[in-house]
Amino acid sequence: MSIKTRLWLSYIAMIVVPVVCFGLVASTLVAVFWGESFPREKAPGKPLFRQNMDRRDELFAGVAFLAQHDAERLLDNELLTETDEQLRPFGGAFILAKEGAVLFASSSLAQADLPKYMQSAAAEERPRQWPPWESSRHVARTYAFSFADKSQGTLYFLADDSSLFSSGISFFALMIVSFLVIIGLTNGILTYLVSKSIIRPLYALKQAAHEIKEGHLERPVQLGRKDELGELGEAFEEMRVRLYDSIRMQLQYEESRKELIASISHDLKTPITGIKACVEAVLDGIADTQPKREKYMRMIASKSAQMDRLIDELLLYSRLDLNRLPFHLEPVNIRAYLTDWVQALRLEPGMSDVRLNVAGTEGGPLAVMADREKLHRVLMNMIDNSMKYMDKPLKQIDVRVERTADEVIVTIADNGAGIAEEAMPHIFDRFYRADPARNTTTGGSGLGLAIVKQLVEGHGGRVWARSEVGSGTDICFSLPLQKGTEGGADEAHIDR
Repeated sequence: MSIKTRLWLSYIAMIVVPVVCFGLVASTLVAVFWGESFPREKAPGKPLFRQNMDRRDELFAGVAFLAQHDAERLLDNELLTETDEQLRPFGGAFILAKEGAVLFASSSLAQADLPKYMQSAAAEERPRQWPPWESSRHVARTYAFSFADKSQGTLYFLADDSSLFSSGISFFALMIVSFLVIIGLTNGILTYLVSKSIIRPLYALKQAAHEIKEGHLERPVQLGRKDELGELGEAFEEMRVRLYDSIRMQLQYEESRKELIASISHDLKTPITGIKACVEAVLDGIADTQPKREKYMRMIASKSAQMDRLIDELLLYSRLDLNRLPFHLEPVNIRAYLTDWVQALRLEPGMSDVRLNVAGTEGGPLAVMADREKLHRVLMNMIDNSMKYMDKPLKQIDVRVERTADEVIVTIADNGAGIAEEAMPHIFDRFYRADPARNTTTGGSGLGLAIVKQLVEGHGGRVWARSEVGSGTDICFSLPLQKGTEGGADEAHIDR
């Protein structure tokens, strides 16, 4: 659930929950304050307290009607007592006077100063407010009439709304307090829950940022959420992983740089030492004959060529490592290319005692996208690596071409000493030598197969090796096949 949706739901809950709770509280308060105070008959459309006031006025009107039409019945004490009992639940009372003398007074007026009410009523034509006998009762109205003997009668109708209004005040006060409490509690709880769901992941991100600042990048950031904060946490975790990988790679590069400097220093020192020794021999007069001088000069030339080859490979590898070596790719018929390359290789002086076999070059054109110069460097480095580890009288190298669904695989297999199993994962690492002792005799730099790997990957291919100690080594590389080249392509458009 997104934060926006969560906030919208919390806003709705802040409205709906208080309304529902307030309705329940209001219903409870109505039942407590008014539930037992009045009769349960209720006319539709009117509040209960208004119905009670109307009922009291109806009883007052009934007594007045009786005084007007049958005043003698008011002398019936039983009738008056019954009427008084009907008025009492509604806060009503009355006084019946004849010629100023009290004939009847409601039982609720037993402790009241009746003459004071009657004198006050006589002082005004339409009295409304009268001195209280219970601090809040007042005369609702007076009604004058005549008895059958022509004597003057007066009815004093009194209403006591104090309990009703005090209950109403308490009721509304509690309603207001309840409303405020419900609003405060509901909003407080919902705000706490929503803020907690937002603040907790923010605190986790803060802790993670602190860990990263201190250099502790191993601790993962896992919020386990599906909202915006979850997306932020995932981005933060991705940043942490990339930063961790970047620092790890930087450390690896630094370590590799140190190894590179050490290896370069060692590999350059070897031919320089040889050159220095030859020069000293000439200067010291050891080479005192022409054949000896020519021998030392050839040694100097050989060591210089070795240094030149090493520096050339270092420059090439550094450019490949920095992705600064451009590739000029063009369609190349790999079958024809390998056939020509093997024929040229057989003419090399160093290959005179090596048996070269080629397979898979028959058939129609098989095109790959390749840089011809760099492809030649790949093949020559692989041949050089095979030649360094030849240990049998009959030296043999097989070149094979295979086609799969989407790539061409070239394999160069030799019958040399082979490579130990524990060395296989490292043979394409720079400056790695499966047998370091051979470097003094072969002049290897340890960069040959590393350059092969970089060049093949630059073509979009891959490289791998198989080997068995004592039987030989197969070094294979693949290049993406240009679709539609075998059996249907125009050979004229494919470079040999």
